[in-house]
Amino acid sequence: MQIVERLHRFGFPCTEEQGLVASSSREFAARRLAPGAQERDRTGRFPLEHVPELAALGLLAMKVPAADGGAGADNVSYVLAMEAIAEVCASTAVIVAASNLASKLISDHGTAEQKARWLAPYVRGELGPASFALTEPSGGSDAAALRTSARADGDSWVLDGEKAWITSGAHAGLHLVFARTDGHGKEGLSCFVVERGTPGLVIGKEEDKLGQRSSGTVALSFESCRVPAANLLGRRGAGYGMALSAVGPGRSGIAALSLGIAEAALAAGASHAKERRAFGQALVDFQNTQFVLADSRTELDAAWLLTLRAARRLDAGERAVAETSMAKLFASETCGRIVDRMLQLHGGYGYSREFLVERLYRDARVTRIYEGTSEIQRLVIWREMARDGA
Repeated sequence: MQIVERLHRFGFPCTEEQGLVASSSREFAARRLAPGAQERDRTGRFPLEHVPELAALGLLAMKVPAADGGAGADNVSYVLAMEAIAEVCASTAVIVAASNLASKLISDHGTAEQKARWLAPYVRGELGPASFALTEPSGGSDAAALRTSARADGDSWVLDGEKAWITSGAHAGLHLVFARTDGHGKEGLSCFVVERGTPGLVIGKEEDKLGQRSSGTVALSFESCRVPAANLLGRRGAGYGMALSAVGPGRSGIAALSLGIAEAALAAGASHAKERRAFGQALVDFQNTQFVLADSRTELDAAWLLTLRAARRLDAGERAVAETSMAKLFASETCGRIVDRMLQLHGGYGYSREFLVERLYRDARVTRIYEGTSEIQRLVIWREMARDGA
């Protein structure tokens, strides 16, 4: 079923622009990303050749306003694009996610000079992807406790510290780096743009990961890394709030990525069940198989609804803290269950790298960890319930 038709059945009819974003993203993914996805997974090779194409389609700066050169897309469009790309290649989808986090923050908080220097060439595809460098080795969930420091030194800032699990880190032209400029806790954090090749920026080795293997995940080290004072993005001490402002859209994006993996798994499982025969009949003719597929479709539709609700509320300018966390929590957990069921339907074949569901199984696992673990999402949801008097 075409996504426009599916959304209409959900009671979320697409605008013409949203439909075009969905269809163009799906066509690009099928034509350009699908042919090499399995080999990129095997080798862990970053899809660098596709980055200019992603930029040309506006997918690396989707929510950057047209006035700043971006696509000016809404959050529903972003969700549809992320889902379409993730159905084919979750590694590329998370590269798109990180790049959109960074580009939106530069658009929202950059000066005219900063936008001209970084955002304009980035949107044109001249700088490659961007990285969002918040997580540290000492802990990813407690952003307020980060240890990377930035001290003022004349007309420069000097950064020291480490970041971990940074998507696109080895290939990014721009790194948005969160560092402590003052005191302790969330009030003392600031955000800096660190350009590729800056002395003192050390790129670590690429992680040999279980899944999403070609997304270019590395550690970044800052060893007396000196950047101009003009590289401070936004107000000094406002970094924590800036990071939080990216959280809601980011979580809805990872929810959409999870939907894409789950949709691909469900399609693969249903196809295999129709072709595979056991005890004289197709697997799909067994009631147990029918129940597994029916449960999976039901849960996946529910995850779609939560994700679209979150995107719609963001587009309406609403707070949507609980809604984005619910979407990310439910979509990622649902994705894990569906992929597991579909691998089980494949039997031993599901354990072979020759079958798509094996890659999807590995790609799905991290969705419950990055962009806020499932445990963090539950904590956020409860806090919002308590805030509302629950």
